[in-house]
Amino acid sequence: MTLIHKISRAALCAGIAAIALTAGAAQAATPLLETGSSLLYPLFNAWVPDFTAANPGLQVSTAATGSGAGISQAIKGLVQIGASDAYMSDALVAKNPTMLSIPLVISAQAVNYNLPGLNDKNIKLSGPILAGIYSGTITKWNDPAIVKANPGVTLPDHVIVPVHRADGSGDTFIFSQYLAASDKEWATKYKFGTTVSWAPVTGAIGAKGNAGMLAEITNTPYSIAYIGMSYADKVAAAGLGQAALKNKTGVYVLPTPADVAQAADSVVTTTPPDERISMIFAPGTLAYPIVNYEYAVVNSVQPDAATANNVKTLLNWAITDGNDAKYTTKFHFLALPTAIEILSKTQIAKIHS
Repeated sequence: MTLIHKISRAALCAGIAAIALTAGAAQAATPLLETGSSLLYPLFNAWVPDFTAANPGLQVSTAATGSGAGISQAIKGLVQIGASDAYMSDALVAKNPTMLSIPLVISAQAVNYNLPGLNDKNIKLSGPILAGIYSGTITKWNDPAIVKANPGVTLPDHVIVPVHRADGSGDTFIFSQYLAASDKEWATKYKFGTTVSWAPVTGAIGAKGNAGMLAEITNTPYSIAYIGMSYADKVAAAGLGQAALKNKTGVYVLPTPADVAQAADSVVTTTPPDERISMIFAPGTLAYPIVNYEYAVVNSVQPDAATANNVKTLLNWAITDGNDAKYTTKFHFLALPTAIEILSKTQIAKIHS
């Protein structure tokens, strides 16, 4: 074999090796797919650049499609991570026993409104009042029930425009759960879930995602909506109002970090191993009444070892590095308490091929 042939053969082998390495790199770079909660979407987008920088070769694709879509697509295996403000229902767990609901952070839901001249006031509202507004039995801002809750505030004689989610939504799950816990008629007639058969209230508006909810109330005077706290800065920038909600002890509270933390801390010891628990009306003198874990809905059985390991790497990073204040504070989330972090890690360890 001549020297030229030897060089050519060596070059060919090197080329084949390079192609193999490139193919391996391309395989390793196949993105993990995340979709679902529009409330979690800003946080995931803040996480991804830092996570991928710390884990070369891993990529994450994110989308805000609503918690209902996140849960559904994770069950179907179309995505690896379904982001959801809602935990999986008992019925879904029974049908899909390999699926996990893993808390990543803690959040809260605000009730916001566009009430000309009063957006700088924290109008006091309760679960029964909001159930009345969304069922159509309370139709005006100066309804006696709202007037009674807000002594000294001159409320307008104007029709209320309720805005609700039109897509399958964890925000709807949490909000309707709050209404069901507040009002027996709501609990019987409308119940709660990621989708609800909304009452045919005249003028009511359906919107997609938290961004859609924000846009609708910004553009609609006298409207009211439920919006996740990760949009709080945008709500404030739009000059919209934020309601003080009546909690379990009868105190009107705002979704401040302290009041959200009081609610979350009160359920740490009662959170079950599968971490599916409601924090609606959690006990505590100043506990905010609409608080929740933000979940990653994941199949514990992944198609191959590489995918399983990549999913575990991402989720473990999210509940440790991703719970740093530089992320949580910016988007008005709270970090998981240590005991809940341990429960989440235990669930993550169950993921395998």
